[in-house]
Amino acid sequence: MKVLALFLLFFSLLFAQNNQTKESDANDIVKQSEIIKLQNEKLTEINKSLDSNVWFTKYTNHNLYLKFKNELDNLKKKKHSKKNQDDIESQKKALENKMHLLSEFKNSPFDDLLNPTIATKSPQIKSPFDIVKAFSYIKVLKSAVELHENKLKLLNKLLIKLNQKKSVLKKLDTIQPSQKLQNELKKLNLYIKDFQKAYQQADATFTLFRKKISDDKLKVTDDIKIQVNKLINVAIMIAFIIFLSFIFKMIVKKTITDNERHYMANKFINFTNLILIVIILLFSFLENVSYLVTVIGFASAGIAIAMKDLFMSLLGWTVIVFGGSFHVGDRVKVTRQGKSFVGDIVDISFLRMTILEDITYTTLMINHRAGRMIFIPNNYIFTDVLANYTHGKIKTVWDEIDIVLTFDSNYQKAQKLIKEIVKKYSKGYTEISRKQLNMLRNQYSLKNINVEPRVYTFIEDYGVKIAAWYMTNSYATLTLRSSISAEIIDLIQEHDDIHIAYHTQVVNIKKDKNVPIMPPKEDGEKTIS
Repeated sequence: MKVLALFLLFFSLLFAQNNQTKESDANDIVKQSEIIKLQNEKLTEINKSLDSNVWFTKYTNHNLYLKFKNELDNLKKKKHSKKNQDDIESQKKALENKMHLLSEFKNSPFDDLLNPTIATKSPQIKSPFDIVKAFSYIKVLKSAVELHENKLKLLNKLLIKLNQKKSVLKKLDTIQPSQKLQNELKKLNLYIKDFQKAYQQADATFTLFRKKISDDKLKVTDDIKIQVNKLINVAIMIAFIIFLSFIFKMIVKKTITDNERHYMANKFINFTNLILIVIILLFSFLENVSYLVTVIGFASAGIAIAMKDLFMSLLGWTVIVFGGSFHVGDRVKVTRQGKSFVGDIVDISFLRMTILEDITYTTLMINHRAGRMIFIPNNYIFTDVLANYTHGKIKTVWDEIDIVLTFDSNYQKAQKLIKEIVKKYSKGYTEISRKQLNMLRNQYSLKNINVEPRVYTFIEDYGVKIAAWYMTNSYATLTLRSSISAEIIDLIQEHDDIHIAYHTQVVNIKKDKNVPIMPPKEDGEKTIS
């Protein structure tokens, strides 16, 4: 009985242990499946990350290109029968099309990492105008460094992902060994080896590249400093010239009281300032000024012929400014091709004089209009007649009024009365003219400075002409002429023995012999019979 009991106890214990082993194996299988599932999920996530990585995409496409190239080379090397020739050609064409699609991945994807370049060349900073290009180049250098650094970071992330994938594949191979996993691990090891080698070389290259970038940046920065200093020096010189011109203008303002001369002196100072500033800029910012002078010298002959009037106007401006014949404010008369214009000079520029046409005897009798701006090229002073009514200190001019009296008029009495009227109205201008002409004796040979009114008598076809000459204001000749003319008319109307002559004729038509010829009503009339 004891033996049977022991036997039963042994079998019960053995059965219980067997059940416990089966339960443990089942639990291990569940755990392994969970681990495999988890690792597959990690692998899927890593593969998605690799597919979105630029370096991995370039690398795989490059390998595909090389693979298609090898296949194409093998097809070309092998000899084929005529029966298979069409199939081989179609295969070649298919491979060539695939290679064409992947042609941008023909070169190694690591070329731009191992041979970094800058898109633009280092600019030559020779003038302040190149500072903008220098700053743009510095920005390009900074962008190149950042781009290269980002590429290295992306490549490093790729290596981390590949190592993670390697770890996951090893775990899966440990749990469920398979030839597929082992082949994938071998392929992955090759990838890691290539990327690791490329990263190490690129990292070393980037160190040298960054040093080169730093040297270029330092050189460009030094060039910028040189040009900025040059610009500051030029600005100081220009400011000094402007300051000197301001001082000269202050001196001119205090020493020259005449408005016209003050205006011309200011224009001359401004012109001198402009020339000096242009010279400073040329010698500061042009490297080979002598070359520029040589070119201008050769070109000046042709330019002088083509732009003769322009250069003559510039020369005329020099003569006008330094000769002193014309000033702003002068009353002048310009005659060109039979047409005359009278007005006041309002501006004298490098190329022309600007005249404001006034109401004068010329506009009244010839032009019949006034108020126009007349532009006279400066070269006209060499070829045309320009009369100055207010040259130097002279502000007066001779004017004339003609009165024609009948032959029976008391012309002697009329001459005396007209002379008195002219003297009365021009007395002030006569004294002014005498003083002004005396002041010009040092400049011109003036022998006769008689400025008293003059009255002349002449015989004309229709009567006796009395010409009265007198001094008047150069800017208001018509005003005094109008006043004197009105006074003379009133005078003639007061005297019965003075008559104004005019063009008249008496015509007698003889129809009948018995009709007597009508005699002239007044002396001096002609009878046509």
